Amino acid sequence: MARGPIDILLIEDNASDAELTVHAFQKYSRTKRIHIVRDGAEALEFFHCTGTYADRNMEIQPKLILLDLKLPLVDGQYVLRQIRSNVAARHVPIVVLTSSREARDIYQCYQLGISSYIVKPVNFDEFTDTAKMIAKYWLELNQPQGG
Repeated sequence: MARGPIDILLIEDNASDAELTVHAFQKYSRTKRIHIVRDGAEALEFFHCTGTYADRNMEIQPKLILLDLKLPLVDGQYVLRQIRSNVAARHVPIVVLTSSREARDIYQCYQLGISSYIVKPVNFDEFTDTAKMIAKYWLELNQPQGG
């Protein structure tokens, strides 16, 4: 459970994708503080500081959120709406990392305030390269808004 600062919150239900993402970020970036939530309901608990996360300090937000859209229990777009309505988390960059190429999903996610929309590559090397580019840009090059 994430009690202190984390660099990346990964909201991903697929264990293989989560493992690959964590491995790539830890190998190709300076970050070692990655927290995974496995479904939309757990993501909501994280952001609302309820349930398992009742003792989490809401003022301490991740530097980056990686969000899959196809989540069990609660849909990723609903989670996105809730994150963007949370004053403490509103400024956190959200990168949708999903298998959906649906134009409607892309449009709706940008309307809800995501920072980037990336379709997950199915090839291991391409996935690793994508994770490396995400880490480099969002955790090293991008200048976050103070908040």
